[in-house]
Amino acid sequence: MSAAPPTPPSPAVALAAAVREGRLRAVDVVAGALDRIRREDRALGAFAEVWEDAAAERAAEVDARVAAGERLPLAGVPIGVKGRHGLRTAGSLVAAGCVPVGATAVPGPGTPWQTWGLGAHGRTVNPWRADRTPGGSSAGSAAAVAAGLVPLATGSDGAGSVRIPAAWCGVVGLKVTSGRFPSADRTGLAAPGVLVRYAADAEAYWGVLSGEGEGQGLRLGSLTAVFSPDLGFADPAPEPLALARAAFARLVDAGVVRPPRSETPLRLADPAPAWLALRGSGRTSEVREVREVREVREVREVREVRGVRGVRGVNDRRLAAFFDRVDLLLTPTTPQPAHGHDGPGDRYSTALTWAFNLSGHPAISIPAGVGADGCPVGLQVVAAHGREAVLLSVAAAAEARAGVLGTPGKP
Repeated sequence: MSAAPPTPPSPAVALAAAVREGRLRAVDVVAGALDRIRREDRALGAFAEVWEDAAAERAAEVDARVAAGERLPLAGVPIGVKGRHGLRTAGSLVAAGCVPVGATAVPGPGTPWQTWGLGAHGRTVNPWRADRTPGGSSAGSAAAVAAGLVPLATGSDGAGSVRIPAAWCGVVGLKVTSGRFPSADRTGLAAPGVLVRYAADAEAYWGVLSGEGEGQGLRLGSLTAVFSPDLGFADPAPEPLALARAAFARLVDAGVVRPPRSETPLRLADPAPAWLALRGSGRTSEVREVREVREVREVREVREVRGVRGVRGVNDRRLAAFFDRVDLLLTPTTPQPAHGHDGPGDRYSTALTWAFNLSGHPAISIPAGVGADGCPVGLQVVAAHGREAVLLSVAAAAEARAGVLGTPGKP
């Protein structure tokens, strides 16, 4: 495994345009993706299943639809879907012309932590360093996108399961507003998401999912943004914090965002008790993630309903007041860099992400830089409910303006 991911395929939007215009055929684009998976995935472990025959059939159907005059926004784009049941939630993408090529790896049984993945060929590795985890639980989706096997993969995010692997694999990961789309998660914590290398591809995903147009007249230079190192309760390691802070400064210098004239530091209540109580009452694949918490409260405390309502109420009020004054909140995506395959130990990866599963706010992780260990870290950007378009515009501007964040997925 090389020190950095290979050169990726063309962005999803470029591939789709080429298929719509007849410069490429969907069957050839998908065949190329399947060939990359055959060559690379034995070492990477990003896919739990690969659907070669079904993908070839769907690609032929896309070519027929294009020939019949359909204008498919994502015509012929090969995608990975999170987990063996991920195809159930990919209907809008398939209708838009995407071709699912396989189920991406998620954590397997037998461990108390969720920041890893188990593919058909074994554990999922980080494309930047094979001895490090890609993060999870959307582990295979992040690894497949970072390594250039597919340009887009779906995810779901109940505590940071899109944003954490996006940060550790050096790609873009969007979690949408909780409750905006149907979810099988009875706790209300999980929301759909996507992992891509290019902001334009996340915008295309969002356009298909939401039906919204691009940009919505946003004036980037007018967006106010506050950087919080810890949300008032977390304890980030020096390097991820320094890289995220420097990325924020570059966004300001490039005119993408501007700090408000004055702003009291945001202090949230630690969401751990409320998150643990809510997740503990549901039956989802992420329930074991609670054991990553460094100091798990006693069971009677974390299950106390008043504690859940109290933490949630305090944070909801503080965030509502914050977003009445400021457009964006930025933090490191994770307080720690990617850990090894032996597990996180006492390192706590969800500290800065799961507050926004509890509150429901949309959030995106964009690349912030590469640490001394050779692995990426992320910058998390959070907006008010329903303002995914703002997040995507910031990600696109960060990517486009030289010297801000650079090209996702490359050192």
